[in-house]
Amino acid sequence: MLEAQRTTMDPPEPTPTTTRAGRVALLGRPNVGKSTLLNALLGEPIAITSAHPQTTRDIVRGVLTQGDTQYVFLDTPGIHTARTKLGSWMNEAAREQAREADAVVLMVEPGPTAEVNPADLALARELDHARTVLVINKIDRVKEKAKLLPLLAAFSEKVPFAATIPMSAKRADGLERLLKELRELLPEQPFLYEPDTLSDQPVRFFVAEFVREQILQHTRQEVPHGVAVVVERFDESGDVPHIEIAIHVAREGHKGILVGAKGAMMKRIGMAARVRVEKMLGRRVHLKLWVRATPDWMNDPAKLRDLGYGPDGTSKGTE
Repeated sequence: MLEAQRTTMDPPEPTPTTTRAGRVALLGRPNVGKSTLLNALLGEPIAITSAHPQTTRDIVRGVLTQGDTQYVFLDTPGIHTARTKLGSWMNEAAREQAREADAVVLMVEPGPTAEVNPADLALARELDHARTVLVINKIDRVKEKAKLLPLLAAFSEKVPFAATIPMSAKRADGLERLLKELRELLPEQPFLYEPDTLSDQPVRFFVAEFVREQILQHTRQEVPHGVAVVVERFDESGDVPHIEIAIHVAREGHKGILVGAKGAMMKRIGMAARVRVEKMLGRRVHLKLWVRATPDWMNDPAKLRDLGYGPDGTSKGTE
C-alpha cells in the first residue's frame, strides 16, 4: 500500500469528526402536537395537521442533519383507546417505533391542574426512561409559567426521564434545547441518509396525505375517521404528471358529503391539495379525485391491507 510521504511542510491531518445518527420516535396521545413539532424541526410542513384527533395514521419520517448529527424523526399516530382494527394497528405501529428507536420524545400537554394525566403516566411507564425525553408542549397557552413547576415536579417524581423540556412547538420555542438533549442519546455512527435528505418516503405517500389533509379541513367531524386515500395512478412520463386518487369512505352516505352539491366540495378539496402537491414537486400536476364507498373498511383486515394499513405492519409510506 502506497502512503503519502510527509515532510515538515505538510499540513497536519485534520482531526476526524465523530458523527452521530439515529431514529427518534415522537410519541404521545392524539393532538399533543407531534406533527407540529416535526414540521417545526424540519422547517418544512411534511406532516399534515388538523384539529381532528388521530390525524396521523402512518409513520411519517423526517430527516434533519445539523453539523455532525443526523436525526431521523418518526411522527407516530396518537396513542388512544382503539375502537376499530385500524385504531389498534395505529397504536401498535406507534409503540413499535418507540421500542425500536434510539431515542423517544414523549409529548404531553399541561392540563387544568398540576396533576399528571393518568394516560400520559401509563404510556411513560412503558418506555425506556434512559433514552426518553419528556416534552411538555403548548406552554404558550399557560399564562403563568410558574404553574408548570408543580407538573414538572410531579412527572420527575414518578418517572426518571433523560430530560424534561417545556416548549411550544407551534412557536418553535425550545427546539434547540430538545436537539441538544437528543444528540446525547444518539449512537456514534455514520449518517443514515445523505445530508440533504428531508424524507425517504415516496412522493405518492405525501400526495395521498395532502389530499387527506384537505378532507380533514373541509368536512364535518364524522367523515374524516372513515376516510382512506389511495394513489391509484402516478404517471410522470409527460410534461405534466397525472395523478389519480381514490378516496374510500366507510359509509355510503359520506360520499355525498365529500362530493358536495354539483361536485363543489370535491373541487375545493382537489384544488387545495393540488397547490400543496405542486409546491412539493415544483411543477404543475393534473390531479383527479373520485370517491368510493368501502363499508366498514376500518374493521376488515383484508380491506385494511388493500388500503395500505396493518395488521401485518405494512404501510403505504414504505412503498
